[in-house]
Amino acid sequence: MQTQLKINGTEHDLDHDPRVSLLDALRNHLNLTGTKKGCDHGQCGACTVLLNGRRINSCLTLACMHDGDEITTIEGIGTPEELSPLQTAFIEHDGFQCGYCTPGQICSATAMLEEARQGWPSHVTVDVTTSPELTDTEIAERMSGNLCRCSAYPNIVDAIRQAAGKSA
Repeated sequence: MQTQLKINGTEHDLDHDPRVSLLDALRNHLNLTGTKKGCDHGQCGACTVLLNGRRINSCLTLACMHDGDEITTIEGIGTPEELSPLQTAFIEHDGFQCGYCTPGQICSATAMLEEARQGWPSHVTVDVTTSPELTDTEIAERMSGNLCRCSAYPNIVDAIRQAAGKSA
């Protein structure tokens, strides 16, 4: 099957089996290995990427379903020479230990910060008529789809608060 994927601003023509997940297409066919395969069941968030600006688990969707969509992986968020504010905050707050979940955490947090900027409430938002305040509880709820086996959660929350312009 032929699929054209726009990943990190670059068009990729992919000739693949229609059963290939987006995660496997990224890693095995396009050599974009920043996105990690954790559970392969949509439970850990290590494979989180942005699809048209929204976060998804790339292990739960087929590559052929995203012909023409805009996909952003961790490789498209920043570069080693010019990190995104969120990547910088993760380093400054030691928001990782083994680092395996970090690409998914950063992709998810990038989308989560945009959702909060747009005023999207979460399940713990106290007043849904106002923009949510990114408290620790609010961030934890919004990031609950991304697990960290090393339990670096306090540092991840601090990094997200810094990137959001809040004091950590």
